[in-house]
Amino acid sequence: MKIYNSAEKAVQEFKPLHKGLVNLYVCGLTPYDSAHIGHARAYVAFDVIKRYLLKKGFRVYHIQNITDVEDKIIKRCLETGSDPKKLTESVNREAMELFDELNILRADIYPKVTEHIPEIISIVEKLIRTTFAYETETGIYFDVSKFKNYGRLSGQNPDELKSGSRKEIDESKRNPIDFALWKKSKGEILEFDSPWGKGRPGWHIECSAMAVKYAGSTLDIHGGARDLIFPHHENEIAQSEAATGKPFVRFWVHAGFLTVDGEKMSKSLGNFTTLKESLQNFSPNAHRMFFIHSHYRSPVDYDKQALGAAGESAERILNSLGLMAEAIKEQKNKKDAKYKKESDKLIRDFYSAMDNDFDTPSALSALFSLLRITNAQIEKPTIDREQVKKVESAVREFTWIFGFKEPVSKLDDKLDALQKLASGYLPEATGKTSQSILECLIEERDSSRKKKDFRKSDQIRDSLNEIGIILEDKEGKTRWKLK
Repeated sequence: MKIYNSAEKAVQEFKPLHKGLVNLYVCGLTPYDSAHIGHARAYVAFDVIKRYLLKKGFRVYHIQNITDVEDKIIKRCLETGSDPKKLTESVNREAMELFDELNILRADIYPKVTEHIPEIISIVEKLIRTTFAYETETGIYFDVSKFKNYGRLSGQNPDELKSGSRKEIDESKRNPIDFALWKKSKGEILEFDSPWGKGRPGWHIECSAMAVKYAGSTLDIHGGARDLIFPHHENEIAQSEAATGKPFVRFWVHAGFLTVDGEKMSKSLGNFTTLKESLQNFSPNAHRMFFIHSHYRSPVDYDKQALGAAGESAERILNSLGLMAEAIKEQKNKKDAKYKKESDKLIRDFYSAMDNDFDTPSALSALFSLLRITNAQIEKPTIDREQVKKVESAVREFTWIFGFKEPVSKLDDKLDALQKLASGYLPEATGKTSQSILECLIEERDSSRKKKDFRKSDQIRDSLNEIGIILEDKEGKTRWKLK
């Protein structure tokens, strides 16, 4: 399996540091405002990566921080009069519920900055002792000049950064590009005790402290959106490796932006759509399909029409699974060497694509080709049942990797509506189970069609449609599905 490593600017063979175990750290939310679908784009990308690693047989230890100490949180609380703890907990809880709805697998641990101040202080103290950090009137700063490889991840030249920097308020900093490890404060709504007085951690040190604590060793994969490469991830490397003397991360993996008319979707630009709003209009499967149509490293331009089409594509995949299961039960068996050869190749093509830096567009292409030849196979009077069963199993695995939710039958929720409908056509069917009533209504409709009573057959079909049950007629058989 190969993964693109942002640090090396190349696709490299991936093997975890510890056999069978992948330590994965993904930068989490700063919960000061509602999650938007740009966040969803990044977290779906890493969810697919995690799911594929799990299917490959790895145990994945997934750490995802909650940045509940940050300047934006303080600003929002000052604007609204909110309590920082209540604000961050409320926003994060809503985001987690929305990510659950998107079928994103939860991390193993969600460490909060507020719960790891001692660990952060410990690293800062060590950086001071080893002269990688120094104190000023305003805080503790990392001395970038002391770290030899600064700029390697982002490709930034420290000398050019210095010449391009504007004079900052804190003139006691040795270099304009030195970054804050600890910010001194006095009477702010979010501050903590430290050896240097009241204050709060800098943004970058928060991730380093939590990653080092929970991974216990070098991270196999550190993920985040592309905008975090500089300065956040660059600074994480510097302070972490300076503090531990060990490599911080083996593979840096970055997801592309969700854009709007070519510009990154963000709260600061005001061009965002909240995830909550988007999920009210499009299904979780639509969102996931929309995202995986593009490679995780590529930008994706927000498009409502494409989201709708993506939902239809996901539904076709799941419907095909139902048709396969039905054909395996009902149709006669006959070996088909050509179909077996072609379908086996397409299954291999899917895994080859995913092994090549999680190439979801190519994997999807193999999946749709597999469904096309399988749909043609199951339309025949005799099918290669064993191979169709193998394909069905493979497609279910593919849908799990992509994170599509198979619809859960809620026919029993429609029992009252079905009984009311049956009372007008088949009074004897009332009192039965929802499944039995529906089968009776379908039989009554089929009987009416045979008698050429199309008015009645259409009424039954339309009445079922009104309560959310769709009938589909194909090759003399009637199938049903829920809306």
